[in-house]
Amino acid sequence: MDLLELLPLDELSHGLANLSMFPYFDMAHYIVSIMALREQPGVLEVSRVSPLACWFSSMLFCFGGAVLSAIMLAEPVVAPLSNSTGVLLASITWYLVFYCPMDLVYCCSALLPLRLVLSVMKEVTRTWKVLGGVTLAHSKYKDSLLVMIAIGWAKGAGGGLIRNFEQLVRGVWKPETNELLKMSYPTKITLIGAVLFALQQTRYLPLQTHHLMLIYTVFTVVNKSRMMLTGSSSSPFAAIESTVYKTLFAGHSPYDALTGEVQKACVDHGAANGTTATAGTKEIGENGAAEKTTPVSRVKGQSGSLKAKEKSENADTTNCKKIN
Repeated sequence: MDLLELLPLDELSHGLANLSMFPYFDMAHYIVSIMALREQPGVLEVSRVSPLACWFSSMLFCFGGAVLSAIMLAEPVVAPLSNSTGVLLASITWYLVFYCPMDLVYCCSALLPLRLVLSVMKEVTRTWKVLGGVTLAHSKYKDSLLVMIAIGWAKGAGGGLIRNFEQLVRGVWKPETNELLKMSYPTKITLIGAVLFALQQTRYLPLQTHHLMLIYTVFTVVNKSRMMLTGSSSSPFAAIESTVYKTLFAGHSPYDALTGEVQKACVDHGAANGTTATAGTKEIGENGAAEKTTPVSRVKGQSGSLKAKEKSENADTTNCKKIN
């Protein structure tokens, strides 16, 4: 018997599992996503120069998970846009966040109490997105745990995973912002959720679906609230990540000594080249100075000889006059 069934949380987990995301939770997801886009550098300028590019970037932020999961499952990429009501609601939200008179919508939504509530509602939708991706992959690939994890991850964190493509829409190319190189907290927590729900769907994790939904939702909500209230951006898994990295990926390698010698040789070679280049520059400067002074001395010598010649000619002329 499940332990959570003995607790009074069973009814709460059933109520959470039956909770409808439309329209309030979806609207909170759209507002927080589009606000995150607006706070990116240079987005306001793009919204004034090209509203179409700004709208398309906003739709990628709102429906990026559905688009990426559709690509991975070889489904039509435009299928997420077939929900006309969702697209219309996201478009209205985009317009109000970027173009509302006196910027009222953004200013009000940016207030900490309201933004905290919206962010918490967005975390609730993350649970449904991850579970939906895992369930969809499980219906097509029942024995593939990796596929279920990948689709659930893409469904819940697709907006971050396709960030480089979204940046290209705005004319920005920053490959260093790739989420696979340096994952943000939402991407990490979504990956953990995808692993947990995939294990639960394949019966490796002995929990009911609605119980796992409650545990995962409470965990994400509490952590998100803590991070926003304390102003901290550190991940709660930082200690575990550091320990795993030092244990598995930062051990001594037999190639470390060779790598160190090669780097030292490169540094010494670069320093020698710098010294040689400095000496050569100095020689060139001295030669240039000598070449610059030599023509001047030659000119002075030539002018002196011309003056002596003129004096001798004047003397001869005077003598000729005296003789005459």
